[in-house]
Amino acid sequence: MKISLHHQIASLPQALIVPVAQNTDLESAFSFVAEKTQAPFELIKSDFKAASKEVQTLYMEEGQENKRLFLLGLGEKPAVKDVLAAFRSFVFNRKSNLPPDLGIDFLHTTDNGHTIPWMEAAVNGILLGLYDIGLYKTKKEAGNDQAFNDNDASLHLYVSSSQAKAAKAAIDRGVALAHTQMEIFDLVNAPANKKTPQTMAEWAALSGAKYGYDVKVLNKEEIEAQGMHALLAVNRGSENPPTFIIMEYKPKDGTVLKKVGLVGKGVTFDTGGLSIKPSTNMHYMKSDMGGAAAVMGTMEMAAKLRLPLHLTAVVPATENSVDAKSIRPGDVIGSYDGKTIEVIDTDAEGRLILADGLAYTARNFKPDVMIDLATLTGSCIRTLGTYAGGLFSNNDELAAELLAAGQLTGERLWQLPLWDDYKREIKSDVADLKNFSGNPAAGAITAAKFLEAFIQDHPAWAHLDIAGVAVGDSEFSSQKSATAFGIRLLICYLENLIAKTNSTV
Repeated sequence: MKISLHHQIASLPQALIVPVAQNTDLESAFSFVAEKTQAPFELIKSDFKAASKEVQTLYMEEGQENKRLFLLGLGEKPAVKDVLAAFRSFVFNRKSNLPPDLGIDFLHTTDNGHTIPWMEAAVNGILLGLYDIGLYKTKKEAGNDQAFNDNDASLHLYVSSSQAKAAKAAIDRGVALAHTQMEIFDLVNAPANKKTPQTMAEWAALSGAKYGYDVKVLNKEEIEAQGMHALLAVNRGSENPPTFIIMEYKPKDGTVLKKVGLVGKGVTFDTGGLSIKPSTNMHYMKSDMGGAAAVMGTMEMAAKLRLPLHLTAVVPATENSVDAKSIRPGDVIGSYDGKTIEVIDTDAEGRLILADGLAYTARNFKPDVMIDLATLTGSCIRTLGTYAGGLFSNNDELAAELLAAGQLTGERLWQLPLWDDYKREIKSDVADLKNFSGNPAAGAITAAKFLEAFIQDHPAWAHLDIAGVAVGDSEFSSQKSATAFGIRLLICYLENLIAKTNSTV
């Protein structure tokens, strides 16, 4: 897609979007629209209320060419996520009949400091609106040919000259983010027979080579040599061997302010093992690597943006399958950390592989901050639904920073307790600890307490349970599909961390 910036609307493109929020001064936008289309101002004002995703279509002729003008509602006091959602919905629902020459008018949008972040969200949303989930379809659905598409379209953005530099940066960021998000959509939406632990490793290697960060992949023999017994135990029932993916990014100019370690759960399919899941929603277990995908997408974006920090990311990747060799409830296994674990429930496998990932990261990289992401528990979904991820942290400052980043990006978190009272729930009679309490209550919390035992006493660790938000229902697919939750959140957190560090240097 060719994207250009303009500081005045000399001649309208074939179609122009005028985004309007309910809480702004609507007079300028409505006057502009009325002047261009010759539609009565009062009728426009009466018919269009700027509700979220509301669209009013008007028509005009300019230079003997028929053109369309769309008023797009952003709702009341829209946040970045609302702007993104409005533009994504707009393009998704109209991409087959939108002309290839499209514009967005920010000249008649009351600023209030919102234009630049709204511009990034608009570009991001437009590109995400073009995403096609039909990865393995042999034929396109009828009427699915796109007139407006990423390859041939021209997108014009109209903004004041005083905002040109910031606008260019916002556009570039929105485009870069959208392309990474769509890659993560593909990865998470892919079925398990097309997405093995080796596939995950190959994705990381290709991304690292393209964007300039190091990737090392440990194969099964190397994982055994490292003593990652928890990861190996989960993998025992699978015909596909595990991988342990290690990614590392440093700025090429040598500037490093902070060292951050990320760990992502990479279960490419989760049957539950011998503690087998019900069949009803098992097909969604292809997305049980949503935490790993968020970590990998964050690594790619950090490299694209050339963030001045030392970022490491670890993904233990495996399937959790059923076989004669599968671990059994009651088995005692080892771990990279050295602790022994009594396996009460083989469907509590994500915390097992994260245990090895966390301990490896803490021991080998010694990051200033360590964050793990995982589609870990149904308990978190029952607690927070599909509106927020669960946050657990042993550091109040880190928790506050992640909560703030969640509010800014719309990838919201809610903090749950990590009190030592819950340690009794993972106490084992035969091993150092057990992987599941056996109690249906407080499942997300006891899972977090289990993970805490493997962080090597790290003083600034956070665990994000994104089970309810990594995939979700939406207008963009008929079944639950990937959201790329975590990438915007973590990039925002990292940039805020950099700014904070710079201010104290």
